[in-house]
Amino acid sequence: SVAGSMVTEGVIQRDAQARVRRGETLIFEGKVSTLRRFKDDAKAVKAGFECGIRIDGFDDYEEKDVLECFEIEKVFPTL
Repeated sequence: SVAGSMVTEGVIQRDAQARVRRGETLIFEGKVSTLRRFKDDAKAVKAGFECGIRIDGFDDYEEKDVLECFEIEKVFPTL
């Protein structure tokens, strides 16, 4: 199943990591497998737009769930 969503801030990228929160409780953490705008696949969706999001291995979306997407960056120290 796909979560019909509104991006409230930032940008959601396909293949980014995501968390599903229900209230203050962390329900699931995984990878964004599908990102769609209308019926077309999208690589990214900016704030203010609606989209459909599917997270790998999670199908129990409920109304008012919050999806947080993030990237992990490796930063190497410099001298």
